[in-house]
Amino acid sequence: MKVFLNKKIPQIGIDILKSNQLDIIVPENESPTQEEWLENCKKADIILNVGKNKFDKNFFDTCSNIKAISLFSVGFDQVDITEANRRKIPVGNTPDVLSRATSDIAFLLMQMVSRKASYNIDKVKSGNWKGFDALEELGQELYGKTLGILGLGRIGFEMAEKCKKAFGMKIIYHNRSHNEQAEKDLGATYVSFDELIQKSDIISIHANYTPDQAGIFDRETFGKMKPNLIFINTARGGFQNEEDLLEALKSGKIWGAGLDVTNPEPMEQNNPLLQLPNVCVLPHIGSATAEARNGMSKIAAENIVAFSKNQPMPNCVNPEIYQ
Repeated sequence: MKVFLNKKIPQIGIDILKSNQLDIIVPENESPTQEEWLENCKKADIILNVGKNKFDKNFFDTCSNIKAISLFSVGFDQVDITEANRRKIPVGNTPDVLSRATSDIAFLLMQMVSRKASYNIDKVKSGNWKGFDALEELGQELYGKTLGILGLGRIGFEMAEKCKKAFGMKIIYHNRSHNEQAEKDLGATYVSFDELIQKSDIISIHANYTPDQAGIFDRETFGKMKPNLIFINTARGGFQNEEDLLEALKSGKIWGAGLDVTNPEPMEQNNPLLQLPNVCVLPHIGSATAEARNGMSKIAAENIVAFSKNQPMPNCVNPEIYQ
């Protein structure tokens, strides 16, 4: 079977594919046009996809040769799962191995925003570090605050556990279902979405993104939040309406924001969010550790190997196709 690998991944995954006699197609151009990308897809049986390429009905019609997709990510919002199911195409992802790394970034962003770290780093770099000022751009402490988590799965649990242990935070969450382990181990409390946005001092998003959640953090939502609220998003940029986020920050409806994901990505250099002292933006580096990326490479390859042997993918987001 031929596997189209659209971008480089850690060697461990390549070695797994090669040791299982799979033919790997690697493009010469890692920044292809849409037409070039599709031409490579047409040559393959399986895609190991890195990045945000869209797999919709038009793609599946154009590349009817594709039999399986293995994503180098936990999120799978770029795939039309209904269409994949209709065609019996399994879609694999890479859960678990990046939970700690991504929660570390959420935890880091929360602290950077609370102490206006980006603003102060820029002050040092630009030569604007002047004398002591007892009132300039003060931060806020996190001890005993209420952390609200949207999507208390593996990554959300790691974030909640860190906040509980480090700052003695109270944990509330909104999920599709109750997380009994979090309720038992962390004393987490299930609340409605409205309660989450009204009662939290920090909101951290860790939910799987779906199109019906586009822009749910908008002017109305931000207007219900506490004025000391710190908004953290390491999930997907589509959750936030960035114009409304900017207005909420500038008007003082909320206190600060830390983003590892933006809408769109990459964020433009002249985006006004980057000029605010109470905002920290990172370039989608949630899984950017050697340990996490090696783990992702291994799992993505193992999904493909299992499929090539007529076995279910060990990490399949649409296992119903096997029933």
